[in-house]
Amino acid sequence: MIVVTGATGNVGGEVVAALAGREEGVRALARDPVGAALPAGVDVVQGDLELPESLTPALDGARAVFLLGGWGDMPGLLRRFGRAGIEHVVLLTSRCVVGGMADNAITRMWLDSEAAVRDSGMAWTILRPSGYHANALRWRAQLRHGDIVRAPWPDIAVAAIDPADIAAVAAVVLTGPGHEGAAYSLSGPEPLTPGDQVATLAAVLGRPLRYEPLSDEQARAEMAPDTPAPYIDAFFRFYSGGEFDDSAVLDTVAQMTGRPTGSFAQWARAHADAFA
Repeated sequence: MIVVTGATGNVGGEVVAALAGREEGVRALARDPVGAALPAGVDVVQGDLELPESLTPALDGARAVFLLGGWGDMPGLLRRFGRAGIEHVVLLTSRCVVGGMADNAITRMWLDSEAAVRDSGMAWTILRPSGYHANALRWRAQLRHGDIVRAPWPDIAVAAIDPADIAAVAAVVLTGPGHEGAAYSLSGPEPLTPGDQVATLAAVLGRPLRYEPLSDEQARAEMAPDTPAPYIDAFFRFYSGGEFDDSAVLDTVAQMTGRPTGSFAQWARAHADAFA
């Protein structure tokens, strides 16, 4: 049995779909199993990574876990996995850890997660993707009210990846041998700026969308209500300060899955209903 955490999220949901129907069962961990829209035959179990004692039913009889990084007490969470008999943890972090600055709050969060997994005593594999195509969903509120998308960093191009491609790699790693102790950096097929993405969405949705850049001051003000200050500073260090270049295109997905990575346009067409 393979347990997938974050099973109702953009990446976790795709991992569940990639594993569904295989001979080895998949168990989806969800805070609200009743509201989880997951493939038929998937065992959906209630649990919360912030409440480790709630995980006992989900871990019972499981062999491996797909784990989202960034939780507060990662060592304690992993000790619980070990006591439950988990043999292999596949951890999702970020490409920013490669050469990243340890005093950056976001980089530090991922570095701490990776260190906890390496020190856990269980077999581990780390996946380090670039930004996600699905991050464009954050523009839905703006698109409900008009055709203008306002976002910062107009000159920053990111080789964003389809969460389904991350899931395809995760499925290979979770079900096949030889990936223990490895860390894989993943990217999409091309670097795109926010303006490039908005232009692609306009073509897919048939709407006259227009991108307007936010200044750093405007972006900070918009992020402040729901983003901790150290994380805001971290984002600005990445993109305004040039600390992290997420534009490199890698062929890891194709090498591991035998298929090319999906483009942002393909992702947008597949998820056009989400922007309706």
